[in-house]
Amino acid sequence: MQDDDLTLLDAIGSLESPLDQLRPTEAIEAEVADKDEMLALLDSASSQQRMLAARFFCDVQDNRAVPKLVDLLTDACPLVRVSAAYGLGRNPCVDVVDALIQQLQTDWNGYVRKGVVWALGNCQDARTRDPLIHALKQDIPAVRLWSASALAQMVHVDYEAIITAIPPLIEAMLRDPVSAVRSNCAWAIGQLCRELPSNVVYATAVDALIETFAEDEDLGVREDARAAVLKLGDTRGLQVIEEIELDGLL
Repeated sequence: MQDDDLTLLDAIGSLESPLDQLRPTEAIEAEVADKDEMLALLDSASSQQRMLAARFFCDVQDNRAVPKLVDLLTDACPLVRVSAAYGLGRNPCVDVVDALIQQLQTDWNGYVRKGVVWALGNCQDARTRDPLIHALKQDIPAVRLWSASALAQMVHVDYEAIITAIPPLIEAMLRDPVSAVRSNCAWAIGQLCRELPSNVVYATAVDALIETFAEDEDLGVREDARAAVLKLGDTRGLQVIEEIELDGLL
């Protein structure tokens, strides 16, 4: 790995993506607009070329790239691996879920795990639920943040996935030390609750959103919790929020 690669990877806890520091895809497309040529570069002996080719498929969908991107998940260069993860997130399919889960569990690099989490969410597959919950509980802040967002995709899986994802999201919303993670949890809970009937899981989630609105120390988190309740249109939740605001408690 080159020294400039190390510069990009020296802040593993950053909430930003290393892809934000790379050239925009348009610049790559301007140089090489042929998908076939980019597919060939995925097998290049140069890590820089493999990374740029994988980066190309972060914005371009082509099923032919998927097997090659899966292979690049275990590349020696972290920038290649993270680009491959984002590429698979742009080209999700059920066939890549197991490989992504394996990489999430074994990759030492936080940027790569963050990209893998995003890709897993886009796969919208029941197998991703438990690994994403584990990442939400145990990983670094950037990975926890995106795990919360990815768990919102359980809304496209099934009812069991939704009700299983909500309790750990509530726990993280109330307890995570990073405000951005708590905010994403509030948003994800709101997304999931929109597909629930008015049952005990739904009521517990709304109560947790109200508690977060009333008690969280961060204004942004409180606003996100409030927004989640407003979008749900929950009558009881709206009434409690109105009472809190009228009482001047916030």
